[in-house]
Amino acid sequence: MSEKNILGMVKSPCVAVCALDENDVCIGCYRTGDEIMDWGNMDNTQKQEVIERVAEREKESGNLMTF
Repeated sequence: MSEKNILGMVKSPCVAVCALDENDVCIGCYRTGDEIMDWGNMDNTQKQEVIERVAEREKESGNLMTF
């Protein structure tokens, strides 16, 4: 399960390294451009789904960080 903020919302995986690669995936947090733009409008279930995709992208990249 992902970490939550004080309001009980899933925390953003943003690490303040904001640059999209050639596949429209951020090299810092592994979200797509659309996922980044939509994050504020997502509910916790949708955010958790993004976190799961982020973990898979990160694993595939070989660069493992902890969220």
